[in-house]
Amino acid sequence: MAEDTALTTGIAHHGAARLPSVDIDSFNIELKDDDGFLGDRASKGAFRKIFDRWRKPLRKSGEDPFGDEPSDKISKKKLDEILVGDDTEASAVVHSAIEEFAQGLAHVTRRFLNTKDWARTERIVVGGGFRDSRLGELAIARTEIILKSEDFKVDMVPIRFHPDDAGLIGTLHLAPSWIFEAHDGVLAVDIGGTNIRCGVVETRWKKAPDLSKAAVWKSELWRHADDEPTREGAVKRLVKMLKDLIATAEKDNLKLAPFIGVACPGVINEDGSIEKGAQNLPGNWESSKFNLPASLVEAIPQIGDHDTAIVMHNDGVVQGLAEVPFMQDVARWGVLTIGTGLGNARYTNRKKDNGKDDKAEKKDKDDDGDKNGKKARKARKADA
Repeated sequence: MAEDTALTTGIAHHGAARLPSVDIDSFNIELKDDDGFLGDRASKGAFRKIFDRWRKPLRKSGEDPFGDEPSDKISKKKLDEILVGDDTEASAVVHSAIEEFAQGLAHVTRRFLNTKDWARTERIVVGGGFRDSRLGELAIARTEIILKSEDFKVDMVPIRFHPDDAGLIGTLHLAPSWIFEAHDGVLAVDIGGTNIRCGVVETRWKKAPDLSKAAVWKSELWRHADDEPTREGAVKRLVKMLKDLIATAEKDNLKLAPFIGVACPGVINEDGSIEKGAQNLPGNWESSKFNLPASLVEAIPQIGDHDTAIVMHNDGVVQGLAEVPFMQDVARWGVLTIGTGLGNARYTNRKKDNGKDDKAEKKDKDDDGDKNGKKARKARKADA
């Protein structure tokens, strides 16, 4: 498999723990209790079950303001409208569901914060499809209040970019900055259990070297769950989407870097194979005989005049990486992505924008120069 690694990337390992801007302390943790995986309590499906449960008392009395429409068919947009509408009973049902969901999310977050890998986390970014709604934002804010009432010193904030865009923009942080020089954008892929999204991400790095102004220029979405393709069929369709984007970029004189960033569910091995967690993808993506980056390089060996480099990482990790430019005021931060399941990752910033020492390490050095420095450093290590 070392040969595959050389073929697919010469700039970074797939699934790497050390990236240009951050160290990844953990990702894809699967916490359990007696009732199963804790992440199941903080998913889109969990919210719908809670919402349906709050409708039951009204349904029994024949006064359900939502009528006969199934809970999982009511759109987020409609629920958002109800929150600010005139039907107080319907609004109360949604608020009740938000409160119960927030209590569950707080419980799950508390468990993460109590693990060694998440110790001293200062901020948590919440992404995923659930975040893209007013009810999601309220649930996030309520969760933060619950945790702070319990003396957890952590901020919880919605991800800045639209979750769909964040999954593409985050791939920029898988590559070293030099690869963007003399280029306008890169190809990005976000693979999910229902959809595959491909896009061209404009780096805009000349305006903002920290990539804070990056944006999705063009994107294509394929809902593979509707077509139920084979694994080979899915890869073939993915390649076509990428080639179409390359052609569009060439037509519009947008110069692409010879790089494709890929976000994919599961634990990604250094050679580009998937160890586990890809069970919702079409076909067996965890087979030792399958390597997505190698398949893509074979199909797209060059972009422009240069050999194609591909780096693949976990989708939750990548979505969180979109926030790197906005996390420079903290040392340790994490991401939770609320979707079909609960994605998670924890990061420690490696470098500030000016290229100085890692923030956490610099803090230790500053403490050494202080008369109480040794004591302060010892206290921090004890906290860990």
